[in-house]
Amino acid sequence: MSIGSHAVTTSVIKQWDQGLLFKILNNIEDVVMVLDSDTTIVFANKAYAKILGVPVQKVLGRRLDLIEPNSLAIKVLRSGKANHNEKDYLSSIGIDVIGRAFPLFEGDKVVGCVSIFNNITKVEELSRELQRSKEVADYLQEQLNRREQLPLSFKEYVGQNGRLRQTLELAAKAAQTDSTVLILGESGVGKEVLARAIHNCSRRKDKPLIKVNCASIPESLLESELFGFDDGAFTGAKKGGKLGKFELAHGGTLFLDEIGDMSINMQAKILRVLQEKELERVGGVKTIKLDIRVIAATNRDLEKMTQEGSFRKDLYYRLNIVPLHVLPLRERKDDILTLAQKFLSQFSAEAGHEITLSPRVISVLRDYDWPGNVRELKNVLEYACIVRSGTQIEVRHLPAYLPPAGNDEFQTDDDDQPRGLKDTVARVEKELILAALASSNNNRSAAIKALGISRRAFYEKLRRYQIEDQPSDNLKA
Repeated sequence: MSIGSHAVTTSVIKQWDQGLLFKILNNIEDVVMVLDSDTTIVFANKAYAKILGVPVQKVLGRRLDLIEPNSLAIKVLRSGKANHNEKDYLSSIGIDVIGRAFPLFEGDKVVGCVSIFNNITKVEELSRELQRSKEVADYLQEQLNRREQLPLSFKEYVGQNGRLRQTLELAAKAAQTDSTVLILGESGVGKEVLARAIHNCSRRKDKPLIKVNCASIPESLLESELFGFDDGAFTGAKKGGKLGKFELAHGGTLFLDEIGDMSINMQAKILRVLQEKELERVGGVKTIKLDIRVIAATNRDLEKMTQEGSFRKDLYYRLNIVPLHVLPLRERKDDILTLAQKFLSQFSAEAGHEITLSPRVISVLRDYDWPGNVRELKNVLEYACIVRSGTQIEVRHLPAYLPPAGNDEFQTDDDDQPRGLKDTVARVEKELILAALASSNNNRSAAIKALGISRRAFYEKLRRYQIEDQPSDNLKA
């Protein structure tokens, strides 16, 4: 049926000079659509085809409640109340529109509705991008404000242990891709530090790295925190809605920490987002496309959990594309001095003078098993720096729960008898080697030079005093 045809008429459009009426309507740049009482589209102007991309002939005579059952025009028709400048989403063609609609009456009876609107999808996209940019900025500012409360972070992952280096080399390769990474390791080993290093080495380094601690957010809030919510999604919802962490990470990296603590129900929703690369906000109907890289981390045994049924196998396989196993500190004791020097440099800068470790403290640090890993080492040194009375940390400055150096054959006997010359020389040699390594940031060549002995003699003494389990010729152990 032609747009300008005089045959297009019902009781809604009266037979008064229809030619003039159609000419006026077809020159309006907004879409003008007229419905009769059963929602049949009885008129649409030329802007309908231009803006919506659908030929008018295809919609004339069709019922709008079968095309867009949630349309505002239908609500106006059924309520008899007009609306003005209200936003609507046309799900059949996937665009946002804004406009107004008003009912048509014959006496007290509603016989039709006129809807006038225009496409605002581009404006909405710009608005969402502005909102995302603002919320990303707010998130990053919040992280800066909380920096003092967070564990000490450093620009590169500190450690020269051979097995750790293999993990870091694999992480560096994974960083060049968009593959999902799963970081496995005990609490305190530095999983977040490794996630940040991967992000900073990736093509997404100029985009945000957004962290979500899945264990710290109540289950009832986790879905809206991850996926965001639309205006009016639930009682107390923020006006205008809120973007979730997935949308904040668009273009960048989302770090899902402690993912092993997530419920089965949330696991299913996360899996869908990872598979489809899209989401719907809580209370929303629109599908939002995502471009993100996901890094997950946990201190739990996910493989065992899948066998027990507490973690979804399909999600585990989706996450476990590049698994990175981070060693506990007790399995890389050759990194303890390097890490201790890194932390001491930070605390020395804050104190305004150099802080050192006594040889006996070095022995205690090396012999302890560190169940809290790198985080515990940092906390112990921070405590010692606070309670120390001079520039050197002594054993008495360490927390009381730390045992004295175990397996130390050079300690005095319980009866306080004098040592033999051989034991005394051995004790002094060991303490001097440990002190040289500590003062050189574990640089073996520098330690050899400071001690004034040959490289062969140095490594022989490392083996004799069990200072290194697997000595190597690297410049740093």
